[in-house]
Amino acid sequence: MGVLVLIVAAVSLWVPTSLTWIGTWVINPMLGIIMFGMGLTLTAQDFRIILRRPKDILIGCLTQFTVMPLLAWGLTRAFSLPEELAIGVILVGCCPGGTASNVITYLAKGDLALSVGMTAASTLIAPLLTPVLVWLLAGTMVDVDTTGMLLSIVCVVILPVAGGLLCQRFIPRLTHRITPYLPAFSSLAIALTVGVVVSHNADRLLTAGLIVVLVVMIHNLLGLGIGYLVGRLLRLPQPKCVALSIEVGMQNSGLATSLAVLHFATFPLATIPGAVFSVWHNISGAIAARIYSSHGLSAAGDC
Repeated sequence: MGVLVLIVAAVSLWVPTSLTWIGTWVINPMLGIIMFGMGLTLTAQDFRIILRRPKDILIGCLTQFTVMPLLAWGLTRAFSLPEELAIGVILVGCCPGGTASNVITYLAKGDLALSVGMTAASTLIAPLLTPVLVWLLAGTMVDVDTTGMLLSIVCVVILPVAGGLLCQRFIPRLTHRITPYLPAFSSLAIALTVGVVVSHNADRLLTAGLIVVLVVMIHNLLGLGIGYLVGRLLRLPQPKCVALSIEVGMQNSGLATSLAVLHFATFPLATIPGAVFSVWHNISGAIAARIYSSHGLSAAGDC
């Protein structure tokens, strides 16, 4: 998926007309479809993990919703980013974990159950935490409609996930037939979302692209590293450290892009960090999975 997203982003950047004919309005439906697919793949067992392993889930969610938002805020200050870009970086930092983190955790031989539980938990609490965090960190730069953001997250994340769960419950045969195709479809949807955002902001991205890419890379890599370090400091078993690292470092950047389009339309560049993060974290995640799995870092035992 990382390669696909990278190719689409590159084409959209150098030949913007290839996708400018598609309006940015497709971003929210695309994200909704991706979240619907997530709901189709979740099971009751995934939610039971939250109840059976509350300590692990609490550690993960606390790390995610403190480390990534604070890193985002700190980086915007350290690099003196203009308000438009700063808002976009903070939006990425305040979003829940992305579904791609579960695949990467599996490939990295981490604790997959913990990763899925963390994604489910962070997604469920995102309607409350994401708007509040954005208001706290970006409220001095721009008016933040916390109520509107809460409703947006419910509409494009919670309701589609709930719809997928209901389909799984009441039409299991059809759901079972569709599920094997979801990863490929989600990859295409993510690539299309990134392509649309990049094509509509190609000129601005070429102007401020290098600094955005640098900040996004640092944000993601620090998230991966600090997530792993937290696991080590708490002496968690190695598979949990790996899951925590990947879950913290990989964000639902599609949601960040969607929120930027819906609530910060007067700041077009706010959509760029989410698009860049969508490209980069799939690449860094694949590299991290390779390192964790091939160098014996995922072996059983304490950190």
